Amino acid sequence: DGFEEAFLGIMFRFGQVEPVACYDYHKCLQILVDRDGMTELEADEYFQYNTLGAWVGDQTPCFVAGVQLDEVHRHYAEYNA
Repeated sequence: DGFEEAFLGIMFRFGQVEPVACYDYHKCLQILVDRDGMTELEADEYFQYNTLGAWVGDQTPCFVAGVQLDEVHRHYAEYNA
């Protein structure tokens, strides 16, 4: 889908024989902005509906949104408050 520049590597899952492709979520959005002239909001909405929302079987890729560990802790603290 034109996201080769966002490719990170492959991911292995327990119970699955084949690995799946893994992409950088934010780089995918930037590709949509740069390549297709979308705003950041348009790119996010498009990507979530057309890419994250697409199941293509056991080979469906994963997308990683890199964050700092303290951000994760803060998010779950707020969520569980």
